[in-house]
Amino acid sequence: QVQLVESGGGLVQAGGSLRLSCAASGRTFSSYSMGWFRQAPEKEREFVAAIRWSGIISYADSVKGRFTISRDNANNTVYLQMNSLEPEDTAVYYCAGGSPRLLATVQGYDYWGQGTQVTVSS
Repeated sequence: QVQLVESGGGLVQAGGSLRLSCAASGRTFSSYSMGWFRQAPEKEREFVAAIRWSGIISYADSVKGRFTISRDNANNTVYLQMNSLEPEDTAVYYCAGGSPRLLATVQGYDYWGQGTQVTVSS
């Protein structure tokens, strides 16, 4: 069993930056792929970024060049550095863990955090 707790969300002006953190419990963290997803009001949850245990990384096209995902296996933590934020990035951001065949699929992840709100004002 893995528990995930996100932190680092908040209110920021367009063009600003935030860094999200996801702390995981459990001894098998390093063997899981870890992902970030987001969900805006009245929209489906969508893929943002993910990183495999091997270090392979994938990003949604909408965040490439602006967001960076990283993981610290020694501290069971995954990060999402978000730069050049846009109002369209406003959403609840969720951390996820699992062994998905495809990193961008919501259904591929077994464990989810409660989410952290990110609001970008124009």
